[in-house]
Amino acid sequence: MQFSSALLENAVNEFAKLPGIGKKTALRLVLHILKQEPEKVELFGESITKMRREIRFCQRCYNVADADICSICANSMRRQELVCVVENIRDVIAIESTQQFSGTYHILGGIISPLDGIGPDQLHIEALIQRVQKEKIEEIIFALNPNIQGDTTIYYIQKKLQSFPIRITTIARGIAFGGELEYADEMTLARSITNRLPVESYVANR
Repeated sequence: MQFSSALLENAVNEFAKLPGIGKKTALRLVLHILKQEPEKVELFGESITKMRREIRFCQRCYNVADADICSICANSMRRQELVCVVENIRDVIAIESTQQFSGTYHILGGIISPLDGIGPDQLHIEALIQRVQKEKIEEIIFALNPNIQGDTTIYYIQKKLQSFPIRITTIARGIAFGGELEYADEMTLARSITNRLPVESYVANR
């Protein structure tokens, strides 16, 4: 792909670094920006810069936030005793879009995957254990991707939590094994949450 402007080429290369964006799509985006008024482009750039500079992560659940505590954890209408454990922020967005879950979340920041060099110590597992110790949590719902790594993570955390008098469940497997939560349709995901299963029975059947 040949460019008559180094500035244009640099912009295309930066956009192409985004996930799912190839060079052709990046070029289309950059050319679209060139058609916009300078003020709109400056506002676009400033919003991205401000987001990256000022965004925080919730000190309780590790969700993105504008303050020390995210809006979900701070919402008194949410069921604080119900915690849904997910892998990443995209999974929170996917579950929230179903409008079927009224509890709070705990984002692990990944799943246990020895082949990728990711162990329990690199995830927010101990923070979850501390939440169970300090808060009046009644149920933990695992909403991890249905694959080997997800199941390994569920098994590990369940063992860590077995001494606590709480209910531990996992979402029903309306989602195909090997699939990813963020790509599930809202109806399937909503039913999986509503029809969640005790972890003991799920692990026993694996």
